[in-house]
Amino acid sequence: MLQYITCGESHNKYLAAILEGMPNGLKVNEAGIQEELARRQKGYGRGGRMKLEKDEVEIISGVLNGKTTGAPIGFLLANKEVKIHELPELFRPRPGHADFTGSLKYHTGIRSILERSSARETSMRVAIGTLTRQFLGEFGVAVASHVTQVGKTILPGQEKITFEQIKKARASDMNCVSSEFEKAMIAEIELAKKKGDTLGGIFEVRVKGLPVGLGSHVHYQRKLDARLSLAVVSIQAVKGVEFGLGFGMAPRYGSEVHDEIFYSKDKGYFRKTNRAGGIEGGMTNGEEVVVRGVMKPISTLIKPLRSVNMKTKQPEEASYERSDISTLPACSVIAEAVVAYEIADAFLEKFGGDSMIEIERNYKGYLKQLANS
Repeated sequence: MLQYITCGESHNKYLAAILEGMPNGLKVNEAGIQEELARRQKGYGRGGRMKLEKDEVEIISGVLNGKTTGAPIGFLLANKEVKIHELPELFRPRPGHADFTGSLKYHTGIRSILERSSARETSMRVAIGTLTRQFLGEFGVAVASHVTQVGKTILPGQEKITFEQIKKARASDMNCVSSEFEKAMIAEIELAKKKGDTLGGIFEVRVKGLPVGLGSHVHYQRKLDARLSLAVVSIQAVKGVEFGLGFGMAPRYGSEVHDEIFYSKDKGYFRKTNRAGGIEGGMTNGEEVVVRGVMKPISTLIKPLRSVNMKTKQPEEASYERSDISTLPACSVIAEAVVAYEIADAFLEKFGGDSMIEIERNYKGYLKQLANS
């Protein structure tokens, strides 16, 4: 139902995107989009470049008088700092980055590869995801994230953390629910900085308020967990994803993994646990969707790793671009956006129509059907 494409490079004239498939009549909060873009640029461990790159997105089409028209929505971010043609070509690829493989694959220099593969491209995905998040909000669906691990510092008692606690984490420099463990995470980052190194970790995204039945079991491309996995792993530097207990299911018995089903006249069907992370058989089961991603340490180090000059073939240290020590809080914000997009796509797939009025009618009818089942 939804589709988008982004274009542009980190330091070229523009970054841009087109989102197609949004219905007519959604009230757009442009200030809310800018707020999420600002969140993407914040977080403890970011480098000085965030003070230079002012990511402000303009909506150039598809919105009239503050509401979507049903036409494709255009987003434009003008680059106001140094331009790509002013930057030198590079010949020393960074291990772990797209530099090496991209340069060989496209038979070009490293500069054009790193400018497109840069995580700044996600500013457009945050803008798009925030708009789809506003769409979901019209139906009582909320999305939030928090950081659960930085380096060796792991937040304890994660299974007891509530959605409301996670919502408040956005005020934290580490997007962390615990001020105590935020200090420990910051200490880890400071240690890495002293070593000239970088740090990754784990973030969690939760989605609350979803009905049973988004996604499908009938075809692999319609399975919601598969779609969410693709979206999260597509974020630069994310190397793994899990739902609910995830890899923690491996040492457990089936009786310790699956969520038993109960029924009462007051609640209807309900669960006492959410080990599945809100998705069974590729479909939402009515519980909170819980998805986690692991982000590797970023590949630009203050003390560069060993590499090879692709022009001279001689050993050299990898190139050093302006860098961060950790971008995990920002990554969690991006994850919120891409998760919101995929959830909105599945929502429109289920209740789709050309206008908000039509979708609301379809949604209410489905909820009534569920109540009588």
